[in-house]
Amino acid sequence: MAVRTPDPDPNDEGDDLSQFNELPSDANNPAWLSEVELAEARRRMPMLYVEAIPVRTDGTGQVTEVGILLRSTPLGEMTRTIVSGRVRFGETIRDALFRHIENDLGPMAFPLLPPQPLPFTVAEYFPMPGLSAYHDERQHAVSLAFVVPVTGTCEPRQDALEVTWFAPEEAASDAVAAEMEGGRGTLIRTALATLGLLR
Repeated sequence: MAVRTPDPDPNDEGDDLSQFNELPSDANNPAWLSEVELAEARRRMPMLYVEAIPVRTDGTGQVTEVGILLRSTPLGEMTRTIVSGRVRFGETIRDALFRHIENDLGPMAFPLLPPQPLPFTVAEYFPMPGLSAYHDERQHAVSLAFVVPVTGTCEPRQDALEVTWFAPEEAASDAVAAEMEGGRGTLIRTALATLGLLR
């Protein structure tokens, strides 16, 4: 997920948010929200995300490696995560997946998206810990999770420092899960179980 920033308190009378009602929209995407609009939306409704677990496969289509991103948090902590991001208004799931894979892994990753992408699971992230295996202190988010084979060269961009390729058994290990943010170690294990790679 993106960098976590505190939401403004709507009950704080010292903050006049009316000045933000007329913020110009992004010329390329008039449906994109400003930071203040996004904070307000996160307080009122679940946000829709797509998440992609990049994999490498052999000639028979069997998964040989799982790609996991290494990121640095605003506090300087190192965590592992997967490709993830919001779905824009009017954007198809397929387009959102492709956009976030390109943003996180670079334009030469060459993802193999099927004509009709189907998630292997739906993950629900809550700001309150303990309601599910997934946690995001910023918001309630519903995420469609996909396994996506990539055939090209992955050069992480945005806030990702590197992509590490793990054997499936190693990606499912407790050691890797402990480094994953928001419970995404569970998501990796669910993906591998769906593929029949966990015993």
